[in-house]
Amino acid sequence: MLSKVNTAVLQGLDGYIVKVETDLSKGMPSFSIVGLPDIAIKESKERVRTAIKNSGFKFPLNKIVVNLAPANLKKEGSQIDLSIAIGILIATEDIKYADFSSVCFIGELSLDGKINRVDGALPMVLSLKEKGINKVIIPSKNKKECSMVDDIEIIPVDNLFELARYLNGEAEINPCVFDSNILKKEETKDKNDFSDIIGQSALKRAVEVAAAGGHNILIIGPPGSSKTMIARSIPSILPDLTFEEALEITKIYSASGLLKGTYLIKERPFRSPHHTISNISLIGGGRVPKPGEVSLAQYGVLFLDELPEFQKNALEVLRQPLEDGEVTISRVTATITYPSKFMLVASMNPCPCGYYGDPNHDCTCSMKEINRYLGRISGPLLDRIDIHIEANPIKYDDLKNNKKEETSQMIKERVNEVRKVQLKRYKKEGTLYNANLSARGVKKYCKLDKDGEELLKMAFDKFSLSARAYNKILKVSRTIADLDKSDDIKARHIAEAIQYRSLDRKYWS
Repeated sequence: MLSKVNTAVLQGLDGYIVKVETDLSKGMPSFSIVGLPDIAIKESKERVRTAIKNSGFKFPLNKIVVNLAPANLKKEGSQIDLSIAIGILIATEDIKYADFSSVCFIGELSLDGKINRVDGALPMVLSLKEKGINKVIIPSKNKKECSMVDDIEIIPVDNLFELARYLNGEAEINPCVFDSNILKKEETKDKNDFSDIIGQSALKRAVEVAAAGGHNILIIGPPGSSKTMIARSIPSILPDLTFEEALEITKIYSASGLLKGTYLIKERPFRSPHHTISNISLIGGGRVPKPGEVSLAQYGVLFLDELPEFQKNALEVLRQPLEDGEVTISRVTATITYPSKFMLVASMNPCPCGYYGDPNHDCTCSMKEINRYLGRISGPLLDRIDIHIEANPIKYDDLKNNKKEETSQMIKERVNEVRKVQLKRYKKEGTLYNANLSARGVKKYCKLDKDGEELLKMAFDKFSLSARAYNKILKVSRTIADLDKSDDIKARHIAEAIQYRSLDRKYWS
């Protein structure tokens, strides 16, 4: 007998329907799977055979052929186990034949018949909904993340025997129901706060500008000047995630297998990879393509501490994601695109010993060593970083000063106001904030008065700025004007933005 059921495979963040065709015929007992299965799917033969036996069913002693259609699509992942088992049980008439054309089965089988959770369930269900599937059978441990998808019936199951009874009409299983409590933001203990950072008013101002406009920022300074502490505090001043943003981030984490213990990412990601990270781990890809750190930082912060210590090749591959907001990974069998809309925050010492230019310490590095150290960061990468700011050493008087510092909440309120202004301004442009403005958008929304034009022209010639740096200054000045609640960009806004582009001439001249 021939049976047909649906399952799904994940490529990138998109799910594709796979038809599992199972045929039982007379002949020498055998079990073969065709249709470009990977090793995990080929091994499913033993999992399916044992799970069916341990669930109280008799495994057929027939020639079994399972075809995964379309045959030219590479299939990866153990989530196909369940559909193969159901196909066999339908073919043996242990499950009554029914129309399963709009039903999809996703799940990995244990040897005892239990259905294990799978990675990527959320993006698969979202894609299946768009492709006209009405009902999806999923593992119970995936039900919380999948319950966020509306207009599709999601049935959570624990084991194969329970599912067979449900399909035969002998048992009821309640569909997943969306729990609105998951939208409530939980209070995070021990969160970094700007009120804990003493002094560094200029650095805090630059970080506020960066957060308000979504700009990339590079912090240069000696050890102990609060570079890392302030970088780790940045998420506390970023606007809260919308449900749509949270769902998109959760999709990425689901596909990466990083949703253990949670089912909705409610806070903006903060990713801080070690400097030994490889190109693939940073950008994404691999034999079985997975999202990299640039995608895991979607709508959040990617923090690269001690920037020159990273491999130069790894830093150079950041250029395209920073420019395009997405990563495209090409393979022989498929081309996969992952989103990478993140805010890059990088910190570094000015030299190997860390004290070049520090008035309180003597630098022990030769100019050759300093140039070699700074040379690890290329000009094209620096060009893509909007703001360069110097962190000065903290003085003793600052440490003993009892002045009350601004809290993250106070700064966040200003950032929120500026983000709202940008969303309203660009609602017809498909742009979220100033840092994402296209060249056409810069011309339209970043117009200068005569004084501003003269100041920018003088800076362009003096610092030998590139066209990209010119646009970066205009975008940053637009954010500074928004923080100043000014509709027009004035000379003082341009002056502050130029100040944030001048440090590369000090260190990389």
